[in-house]
Amino acid sequence: MTINQIRKLSPQCELILNHLRKGHSITQRSALMDFGVMALPRRIADLKEMGYRIESVMEHNKLTGQRYARYSLIEEARKSA
Repeated sequence: MTINQIRKLSPQCELILNHLRKGHSITQRSALMDFGVMALPRRIADLKEMGYRIESVMEHNKLTGQRYARYSLIEEARKSA
């Protein structure tokens, strides 16, 4: 058994994962405003380390020109026997 199989999801990771499982995407701004998650890239990295396939797409804000990432769940983590 690996450390990733033993490790449980943090409450923030659970919030994000449940949102992504519903077919929604998430950005840094929506994570902060909707869930109070300030470190979304770190939570996404945590989920990826646990085996979840999450896609990030870089987008541009049309008004400010700022770039930001939008994350979506591609595949659930595989459970090992």
